[in-house]
Amino acid sequence: MFKIIAIVIAVVIAGVLIYAATLPDSFRVERSASIKAPPEKIYPLINDLHSMQTWSAWEKVDPGMKRAHSGGASGTGAVYEWEGNKDIGQGRMEITESSPSRVSIRMDFIKPFAAQNTVEFTLKPGGDTTRVTQAISGPSPYIAKLFGLFCSMDKMIGEKFEESLAGLKSITEK
Repeated sequence: MFKIIAIVIAVVIAGVLIYAATLPDSFRVERSASIKAPPEKIYPLINDLHSMQTWSAWEKVDPGMKRAHSGGASGTGAVYEWEGNKDIGQGRMEITESSPSRVSIRMDFIKPFAAQNTVEFTLKPGGDTTRVTQAISGPSPYIAKLFGLFCSMDKMIGEKFEESLAGLKSITEK
């Protein structure tokens, strides 16, 4: 009886490991919000990494984290580095593209795990509102695929994006 249980458990574990290997090799999480403000009012808050402290939900995870800025004050080449508690980790962001309709950021995570992703903000005007989309994408190595079976990256990251976009909306609609 013990042998049968062990075999069943081994088959289930093997099945989970094999299934994880079949998942996509990359990921993308995105959220959007309509903000009743022109792109000219929203863009400076995204393009200047110093401004993130006023609207980004990630900034609230560890208010005591160490922050450093380098490169230009804003736009392409602006750099933001952070080091915080176990919930926020350590990393670096650098704006790689910047225009009033799109800001692209290279995001390098150092701790708790190494990863390189791209964060994009797109701004699409329409009438008296601007549709702001925040997205993150990058490679999905095997360990991330396995982790994703038990914890939804879309839900975890997506909720923070929703909070951040709500913060951006609150500031720009004043």
